[in-house]
Amino acid sequence: MRNAYVDQFPTEARVIKAAFWSSFIALAIGGSLGLVQALHRTDVFRFLESPDYYTVLTAHGVLLAISFTIFFLVGVFTWAVTTSLDRGVEDIRFTWGWYAMMVVGTVLVGVTIFAGFLEEPPVVLGSELYADVLFTFYAPLQAHPFFYIGLVLFVVGSWLAGVDWFRTWWAWRSENPDERIPLPTFMVLTTTLFWYICTLGVALSILVFLLPWSLGLVDSVNPLLTRTLFWYFGHAVVYFWLMPTYILWYTMLPKFSGGKLFSDPLARVVFVLFLLLSTPLGIHHQYLDPGIAEGFKFIAMTNTMFLLLPSLLTAFTVVASMEHGARQRGGEGYVGWLTALPWRDPIFTGMALAGLMFAAAGFSGMINAGMNINYLVHNTWWVVGHFHLTVGTAVALTFMASAYWFIPQLTGKELWNRSVALGQVLLWFIGMTFMSNAMHRSGLFGMPRRTAEPQYQGFEFEPAVGTVGEINAQVALGAVLLTVSLALFLLNMVMTSFNETSDAIPDNTFAGTLSGPEDSPAILDNLALWTAIAVVLVIFAYTLPLASIIDGSGLFGSDIDGFQLGIETGRALVLESIREVVP
Repeated sequence: MRNAYVDQFPTEARVIKAAFWSSFIALAIGGSLGLVQALHRTDVFRFLESPDYYTVLTAHGVLLAISFTIFFLVGVFTWAVTTSLDRGVEDIRFTWGWYAMMVVGTVLVGVTIFAGFLEEPPVVLGSELYADVLFTFYAPLQAHPFFYIGLVLFVVGSWLAGVDWFRTWWAWRSENPDERIPLPTFMVLTTTLFWYICTLGVALSILVFLLPWSLGLVDSVNPLLTRTLFWYFGHAVVYFWLMPTYILWYTMLPKFSGGKLFSDPLARVVFVLFLLLSTPLGIHHQYLDPGIAEGFKFIAMTNTMFLLLPSLLTAFTVVASMEHGARQRGGEGYVGWLTALPWRDPIFTGMALAGLMFAAAGFSGMINAGMNINYLVHNTWWVVGHFHLTVGTAVALTFMASAYWFIPQLTGKELWNRSVALGQVLLWFIGMTFMSNAMHRSGLFGMPRRTAEPQYQGFEFEPAVGTVGEINAQVALGAVLLTVSLALFLLNMVMTSFNETSDAIPDNTFAGTLSGPEDSPAILDNLALWTAIAVVLVIFAYTLPLASIIDGSGLFGSDIDGFQLGIETGRALVLESIREVVP
């Protein structure tokens, strides 16, 4: 008998399905633009003028790193809260409201970015509709006000989504005052609290500085201040993308493995640690920034190293859960149990391969986190390779694999083709292996990122193994394989939607646990305590650096003429370098 999510929560299923499809649309557009970038930079195929490359780069980053990830996240979180609490949201109109706000924000940002392709972008609010500011949109690059307004709408929509989840939990708690918070809901609530804390920096940057500056209300801003406020948010947001991935690894992957979660208490500890440690470390992205004392950078490095702990605990817990499932399926031996896992299941295989890639990302991340070693790879393609292992594989591949389970649950229709789904997740893994490996290697010999033209005159990059041409070919091959994989995923999602309703949908339940919440101290569920500690840690980490930056350059910059000259000089140098390289 069918027990799909849509049967139990039909109205919530429609919102979640809408969020997922919004995510898929962003993935389709942003992923296609990724192929354009890879072919352009490797000089395999070019049809863009080099200045348009930065429009593509901005759209790729914003659509994938913000829209794709967070739309899917709000769907997963709504599913996790309603199923684990066994109750619907308090007001479905409120739910549709925050979803609509996120959609409007995304459209506004997208229109502003893609207007950059026009030869003469329209003038709106006194300035051209333009936003080639990349995903990292801090000053001195300036976008049209609509870009910042769209971001504000999107973030506020995500805040209201958090209110929705808390309202559902408060209603449940009033009826179950002595019950422990169910693990999926606990994970959602701690992640939401962390999101409220980490987005304060970017909200302050946009509303107080960047938006008034773009509207002409202030003459200049302090670039180092807006950059620091961005990275207060910019690294923490990586964990906001990873949290739903962790939720799926903890609550669903053990089930697909055929077993149970190894430890509910360890999972709670991991999410508390993420709440405490994820925000006070953004300055490790600014090791080469002048104006920030080395002592503050050292503190950020130390904080970053502490954050390895929850990831290591996750690796232990998830692998232990998979081993338990394999042994329930007859697996034996120290490593022989691996062969008993359901590798023909695209849901399991996609998530497992995503976890394997994330382990590799952890090793490259330690290089990024160390001050002295970071100097070697800072602002090179190494960073891009690392980023594609984390959000591009650990997150994206987990989301795509889980969609093969979610979409049947939300529609009541069987997956169109499981063999295509299995091929798709394998192809993504292979393509990303090629591309990220080449990016890491090229970063080691100094290949820059964020530029359309890495082929500098009078300077040759010399890798220790192979040639630049071979590495570029590897990047291009990986990008092509990823694009084919993306096309297969979207085809499967579309065709599943046209399937007939089925009674053969798997049950909508979480994995059981070998050690349940009763084995953990009740203080772990004290969300107010952990939030207060997290706020204190952020204050300790950022009060002195921000005060030092403001004292040195002023709140809005102490040299307006110098600030404007810097913008004009930077633009002139970029255009000059393009003219020198491009025939």
